[in-house]
Amino acid sequence: MSKVCSVCNKGRTYGHKVSHSNIKTNRSWMPNLKKVRIKVDGTVKQVYVCTHCLRANKVERA
Repeated sequence: MSKVCSVCNKGRTYGHKVSHSNIKTNRSWMPNLKKVRIKVDGTVKQVYVCTHCLRANKVERA
């Protein structure tokens, strides 16, 4: 599964996990993706869309 939104191309972001002793280790954050059926050029496709795009009505669900 591709961890990228098909509407806004939101993907994995990187940063540091900071412990109580201020030691920084690498970590990543994944977008909140849902598998939905949407209409693309009159045809129905099943793609991964982030919840931000779903709530903003950026896609037309089938």
